[in-house]
Amino acid sequence: MSRTAIVTGGTRGIGAAISESLHKAGYKVAAVYHGNGVAAQAFTNKTGVPHFKFDVGDFAACQQGIAKIQTALGPIDVLINNAGITSDAFLHKMKPEQWGEVIRTNLDSVFNMSRLVIEGMRDRGFGRIINLSSINGQKGQAGQTNYSATKAAIIGFTKALALESASKGVTVNAIAPGYIDTDMVHAVPPEVLDKIVARIPVKRLGKPEDVARMALFLASDEAGFATGATFTVNGGQYLT
Repeated sequence: MSRTAIVTGGTRGIGAAISESLHKAGYKVAAVYHGNGVAAQAFTNKTGVPHFKFDVGDFAACQQGIAKIQTALGPIDVLINNAGITSDAFLHKMKPEQWGEVIRTNLDSVFNMSRLVIEGMRDRGFGRIINLSSINGQKGQAGQTNYSATKAAIIGFTKALALESASKGVTVNAIAPGYIDTDMVHAVPPEVLDKIVARIPVKRLGKPEDVARMALFLASDEAGFATGATFTVNGGQYLT
């Protein structure tokens, strides 16, 4: 039986790698995006994975978007909450707008999307929710109080929802990537990025596919005994 998966932020970076990995494994995949329509169309042209545009930080938009996905692909079996942004500043210089937009995109989206699929998963006796946290949600990062707060909160959300859903056949796990070779990481100044790589024991940035392989396993039927956990994919940079 082919299962249906949603990947938020699913047309670029880590999300694109997850979408493509699931698609190749036989899932019906909906790649959700909000900002970059050119990149979304290029991704669909390359992979054949359909894209759907809506704001995952807006509950009503999520209701409408998920309804369209279900009409096109069927009930949702797997949800990958990957959408995320940064808006960095030291807290004493951070604007309320910077705080709010990161909370909305990174954390409110996890509630919005999970809330709208969890009942169907429970009713059908199967579901996989996978939330993308971050190494900086585990260890903190100067200049990222907003981002680190969202990614730490996602770990708590994951644990609580896992406990609520385990008896219904629904697993909920988090993946905490380290520094991955994406546009977001390459926005870091080169001299800073060189210092970051020097602190990674495997001496390289991660690849989006490194994270996608973990997501593919957690989405599978075989991962039914793993729930409430946070899986680190960081090259040994932070051990927890």
